[in-house]
Amino acid sequence: MSFLLPKLTSKKEVDQAIKSTAEKVLVLRFGRDEDPVCLQLDDILSKTYSGLSKMAAIYLVDVDRTPVYTHYFDISYIPSTVFFFNGQHMKVDYGSPDHTKFVGSFKTKQDFIDLIEVIYRGAMRGKLIVQSPIDPKNIPKYDLLYQDI
Repeated sequence: MSFLLPKLTSKKEVDQAIKSTAEKVLVLRFGRDEDPVCLQLDDILSKTYSGLSKMAAIYLVDVDRTPVYTHYFDISYIPSTVFFFNGQHMKVDYGSPDHTKFVGSFKTKQDFIDLIEVIYRGAMRGKLIVQSPIDPKNIPKYDLLYQDI
């Protein structure tokens, strides 16, 4: 399913997406196309792509081709999803120590849709951090260990 979603394959392309995506939530899924959890997440992203097109722009980013961003966002687990709005990194309180990204796959399509709506509404009101609407039992738990992907 990931072949239906646009891919960013260089730092320059990621930079351009961050700078040029206006009045929408920019969703960057960092991972690898062949990873089973990435494929599970990509399926959810592709099923919501057209329905969320007025509110979000969704891109897949290969962690191996964008090491600068992989390091910058401290991506040690894949998939990791990062959100922006008008060039500003949007943070989300998932009830975990890391508010900079969502790690793992969303359990349901509705969880992802709800999160995009909350980020969008918060960003339109000038907020840089929002409270996650996702049920805590649907948020994957990871130990924050520093390791290579």
